[in-house]
Amino acid sequence: MTELPDVIEPPGGPARPPAETGLTEAEVAERVASGRTNDVPVRAGRTVGQIVRGNVFTRINAMIAVLFSVIAVIGPVQDGLFAMVILINTLIGIVQELRAKRTLDKLAIVNAARPRVVREGTVVRVATQEIVLDEVLEVGAGDQVVVDGTVTWSGGLEVDESLLTGEADPVAKRPGDTVMSGSFVVAGTGRFRATKVGRHAYAARLAEEASRFSLVRSELRSGIDRILTWITYALFPIGALLIYSQLFMGGHVSLEESGAGGQVSGPLADALRSMVAALVSMVPEGLVLLTSIAFAVGVIRLGRHRCLVQELPAIEGLARVDVVCTDKTGTLTETGMKLAEIRDLGGGTGSPVQVLAALAAGDPDHNASMAAIAQGCAAAGQDSPEWPVTALAAFSSARKWSGASFATPDGEQNWVLGAADVLLGAGDPAAAEAERLGAQGYRVLLLGRAQLRVDTEAAPGPVRPVALVVLDQRVREDAGPTLDYFADQGVDVKIVSGDHAASVGAVGRGLGLEGADRPVDARTLPQDPAGLGREVEEHSAFGRVTPERKRDMVRGLRDRGRTVAMTGDGVNDVLALKEADIGVAMGSGSPASRSVAQLVLLDNRFAVLPRVVAEGRRVIGNIERVASLFLTKTVYTMVLATIVGLLAVSYPFFPRHATLINAVTFGIPSFFLALAPNTDIARPGFVARTLRLAVPSGLVAGLAAVTTYLLVLGGRSAPDPSDRTAVVITLCATTLWVLLLVAKPYVWWKVLLVGSMVGLLTLAMVTPLGQWFFDLDVSDPGKVLTGLAVAAAAICVITVIRVVDDRIIARSRDRSGEEQERERVPEPV
Repeated sequence: MTELPDVIEPPGGPARPPAETGLTEAEVAERVASGRTNDVPVRAGRTVGQIVRGNVFTRINAMIAVLFSVIAVIGPVQDGLFAMVILINTLIGIVQELRAKRTLDKLAIVNAARPRVVREGTVVRVATQEIVLDEVLEVGAGDQVVVDGTVTWSGGLEVDESLLTGEADPVAKRPGDTVMSGSFVVAGTGRFRATKVGRHAYAARLAEEASRFSLVRSELRSGIDRILTWITYALFPIGALLIYSQLFMGGHVSLEESGAGGQVSGPLADALRSMVAALVSMVPEGLVLLTSIAFAVGVIRLGRHRCLVQELPAIEGLARVDVVCTDKTGTLTETGMKLAEIRDLGGGTGSPVQVLAALAAGDPDHNASMAAIAQGCAAAGQDSPEWPVTALAAFSSARKWSGASFATPDGEQNWVLGAADVLLGAGDPAAAEAERLGAQGYRVLLLGRAQLRVDTEAAPGPVRPVALVVLDQRVREDAGPTLDYFADQGVDVKIVSGDHAASVGAVGRGLGLEGADRPVDARTLPQDPAGLGREVEEHSAFGRVTPERKRDMVRGLRDRGRTVAMTGDGVNDVLALKEADIGVAMGSGSPASRSVAQLVLLDNRFAVLPRVVAEGRRVIGNIERVASLFLTKTVYTMVLATIVGLLAVSYPFFPRHATLINAVTFGIPSFFLALAPNTDIARPGFVARTLRLAVPSGLVAGLAAVTTYLLVLGGRSAPDPSDRTAVVITLCATTLWVLLLVAKPYVWWKVLLVGSMVGLLTLAMVTPLGQWFFDLDVSDPGKVLTGLAVAAAAICVITVIRVVDDRIIARSRDRSGEEQERERVPEPV
């Protein structure tokens, strides 16, 4: 009988960590008192003060403040009413963002990683901020390294530093090697002593930036910023033109001449008042506010479903997604597995169950498969043999196997557990049997006797099959309906897994995924990016996918113009999650996957994704509607102000009139429309599509207002209240029609909303208080009818333009769809 050695350590260290006391509580307290802590905040979100300042000190508020200052000097008070609207809007924005912050902070605490540290000889979990200098941390597969340190013990520890260095190959770490914060463990386990903590750590600043709650860098927000820039440039020449025409070209009229009560003013004050009335309407004061509110409300709604939005534009991004790449294990199937069968192949001298128990006992960090095997062996009453571990190879998604070398009474034995088609040659009967079982939806691992020590570079060498380990994985109940939802919405789903292709195909078929009956082994995919992207686009189920190949597949789809979301929960998904347009991680997944994802499903429910898509579509569709309304107002004001300035006649409105028109046509309705349900499919081209409606509608409305004004003015230079009222009627009727066009499809509350706005306008025109406050006069039926007649003509023109434009867009989409279909159909050989 072979004599067993007392201690045999592989090059990477023993299979179990050595006895280590770590820091004492007194030492931890001393470091905390001296500030040597990992003082990186859980979230780098805006503070309450930053939220208040961010909502108050905006470009639009600055414009409005300047215009209000002018009215505050020249009066009357009614003309400064627009400033009250801005004040109310700003308060609403602050309240909504504070609610969103509170929701995000609560969810972030739940999602925050709790690293394992050794203190007084015991391994305990602490918050990331509670780590101190010289702390001993323990890490395993899927854990993210949160501080810089030096390795003190390695059990096959392999670290991926690609997020820091760009190099995708895992790096083996041995005692004395350094590990950097921001990297993550892909295989094995180990311990390291913290040498740099807090903002001194390598990736602390990058991690802070990556987790920031952001309201920027999305197509919506960048498009709105571009539009606001154009409007800002237009304000100065139009304002200057109005002042010049009112002062020097005979186009001014005083309040006293107009018959309105209030402060009597001279030519300069009247010119300034006309300028304010025009510029107030040009500024889309509610557009940025409603965009922020829509995003904030989206965060709150998703928070109720335990979905953490780590980067706000992810709500918008997932709504634009047309391909969802999803991992199988832990996403479509339940996280846990069950040992269903151990099929002895007769290749060993002992019991396969005994060897499996030894492998489970020797593995310092169980993954889901090894945990199921350990539970199954324990249930069968099989105790682990006392075999010292001489070498250890932790499981890696790249190599598809794990193993251990044992010092047994019969000598050293090398055992491996992994994918049969990777460990065995082509055509081996055991591999064929594993494929047959995998096609039934099982996860099948091969237990084999290897010729080489598992820690050697050439390992495992020739492998003798001993047993097939069959694991049962249960499909999530909500996976099928979720895939059905994506199919109905025109979103392609790709199952991308490291398991055997047959097993992946079986799960896909069970869920009714189109194309899952033709699963593809990722090892057979083309190496060139163009060919890879084409093959991935044409198929839906892929097996034997390595982490690097997952990333390449996502990149290939993006290169073909697809917007890709990647869902996953394991360390093998990190590279693909980072590469995808939108990364979605499971809350029970590895800390590394959660840290790089934009969305985290804290309840691990894949079925929450449709809610996220729907919320994103609601935000995008509604903001597009709101933007169309506000920009219509901007365009018609620019047209009206320019023509009035060139004709050298008095501007037809006071600021109070602009406030009334803006409130009843766009301001109040847009607030409700921004939060309404909306299932429109999101499409790129926000700015072009918004201007496509706003510019023609605004031009027609502006020309209609000028036409009414010139007709009722009758050659006079000074308008009276009835003249101004006629123009108000034309603009309100025309723009309310634009509101009706934008608000489709119609439901009862939208009809009630528009009816309420008409009622408010009517009250302002017919009640004595409204007539006095807004300086309106409907006593001349001829002028009222003129305003209504011109508005009717404008409504007809806008409707025709809208119908023609809709048909052009529909034909363009049909042609685009036909071209895409031709591109996807392979050419005959």
